[in-house]
Amino acid sequence: MTALNFRKGNTRMDVLSAELISCGESRKFNEELAETFDSWRDGVLSAGPQASLVKKNQQLDPSSEVSRRICLSIKEKLLTNPLVQAFSIPRRIHSMMLSKYEPGDGYGWHVDNPFTSYGRRDLSFTVFLSDPDAYEGGRLEIQGIQSSESYRPSMGDVVVYSSASIHRVTTVEEGVRYACVGWIESYVKSAEDRQLLFSLNAGAKALLAKYGRSDELDLVFQAYTNAMRRLSS
Repeated sequence: MTALNFRKGNTRMDVLSAELISCGESRKFNEELAETFDSWRDGVLSAGPQASLVKKNQQLDPSSEVSRRICLSIKEKLLTNPLVQAFSIPRRIHSMMLSKYEPGDGYGWHVDNPFTSYGRRDLSFTVFLSDPDAYEGGRLEIQGIQSSESYRPSMGDVVVYSSASIHRVTTVEEGVRYACVGWIESYVKSAEDRQLLFSLNAGAKALLAKYGRSDELDLVFQAYTNAMRRLSS
């Protein structure tokens, strides 16, 4: 086991922002999406009754070859990223979509539906596929108890956050913003339990990397493993 590299990701209690895809691969995806003209649909088609009132974007037909290939590549990276794994404890990643926001497009404040036919939505994620210098606006904003946090990270970064949170994408003013969005059903349904397990896992792996294996640390990993077993559903 290796320590979780927090220098490659930023976490607060309920949001993870981390590197996921290289700039080169992200740029390749971005170019492919820019050359796709006939498979984009009105994003309102995938929104619920309330969210459809504030949603204005386009989404790539999920059955298209480009969509299937890009989403599969991103899914594989999510499933093998140590920070994403520790933060979300994924049972399944599902309902992935590729979105496009052009000038004037945005997605007002809304909360994601709790279920789809593919699984429960415990966590939502956005993978930013466009260079932030290529567009203006298009920030992902997530409401907290007293204030909202704003995210406009580097190309290829992912932001993972609770599907129960109210969030929005601010209006794109210039350029085009491409992103991949989707949802995670976690083995651990409770956000509070996931946060506890994340902290315990990160601390134990940091101690292992710094001091090496010990009988005492074995007990910590035993506690983590058995807590995971007890808290999972």
